[in-house]
This record gives sequence, C-alpha cells and structure tokens, in this order.
Amino acid sequence: MRPVMIVFAKAPVPGRVKTRLRLAPEAAAALHSAFVLDTLETVQTLGFDVELHNDISTSAWPGWGFPRRVQHEGDLGLKMLKALTEALVRGHPRAAIVGSDSPDLPPEYLTRLMAPGTDVALGPTEDGGYYAIAASRVGERMFSAVRWSTAHALDDTVEACRRAGLSTRLGDRWYDVDDAEALERLARSPRLGQRSRAALESLAAVRFGPTAVKPA
Repeated sequence: MRPVMIVFAKAPVPGRVKTRLRLAPEAAAALHSAFVLDTLETVQTLGFDVELHNDISTSAWPGWGFPRRVQHEGDLGLKMLKALTEALVRGHPRAAIVGSDSPDLPPEYLTRLMAPGTDVALGPTEDGGYYAIAASRVGERMFSAVRWSTAHALDDTVEACRRAGLSTRLGDRWYDVDDAEALERLARSPRLGQRSRAALESLAAVRFGPTAVKPA
C-alpha cells in the first residue's frame, strides 16, 4: 500500500471560511473553494494515495474519485490524530495531512515530508504554524497542549511529539494565505493555480474594497 495524503478542508460555507480576509462571505467561500481545488490538483500528481476530509458532510468538489471522509469531532489536534492513526492502521506506511491555505505550495515540499527517516515531519509556515504534517508513527499525546491558530503551533507540536517519544524534523518553509498581505503575495506568485487565479480575477473585477487584488 502506498503512503497517503489527506487534504483537510472546511466545507465552503459563506461566513465560515477565510473570514480573516475581510471579504464578502460569498467571495471568501469561492476563494477557499478554489484553494482546495488547486491543493487537490497538486497532491494528486505526487504518486501517493489521496483522501479528502471535510469538517462537515458536503457535496463540494465532486468527481475526484478518491475517498472522502468527515473529520472526527473535537479540536484540530484530535481530528488530525484520528485521521493519521486510522490511515496507518489501514496499512499506509506513512500518512500526511495537508491544509488548503497554501495553494501555491511547491509540490516537492510535500514529497520531502513523505520521505522516511523520522516518525514525524512538519512543513512550517512563516506565521508559526504548519502547512502539513506527515507521520509513520503516532502517539496519543502528540498534539497535547498545542496552541492552535497562534505563532506557537509549530513549536508546541514539535515539543508535544518529543514528549510522546516521536522523532521529528522540519521541512521547507512556506506561507499561509490568511490575511490581505498574503493574498497580495499569492496574486503575484508564479505558481498561482488556475482556480485560484480565476477566483482572484473575480475578486478584482467586482472590486471588494482594499483587499481586491489582480493576479500578475
């Protein structure tokens, strides 16, 4: 059985996604949906199995042909622990969880996280979080006391893994698109995906205030 990449993605419900971008709820949901599609496009090219895990049942993003699951209840740490554990129990030698907030992430960054050598590998983001976590072994307390959605999330996870007896390493650093500045950066990215480009062009066309951007 091959390693598996699990894309974690919230359902594109207006008012529940990309709220920090200060866009109209419908526009934020459309942008989020485009980010997920570009992320799925990236991971399906890497030669691993792929799954899509949503926070709630949703009919969004149909037609990909790989397994879809609803995330477990609980905080993000419990959701990820359950997803990783179940993937490894099913026989995948390594499992990764990938977020959708970095739609222009270079695919080789994910490939390197999947390489063996440590129990856990994390892809750090510039804001102190991480865009992906890969594991070949897990521990019940590997996400204990992690301060999610803060600049401490990565360091807390590394320390929790250490306490759980898991070896770790860090991969290549990238950025999350969580604010207007990062959205401007994405618009200038030479790696901007087709769906994200179209969503950003739509934003620019309707001129959503100071956060409106036009892709390069």
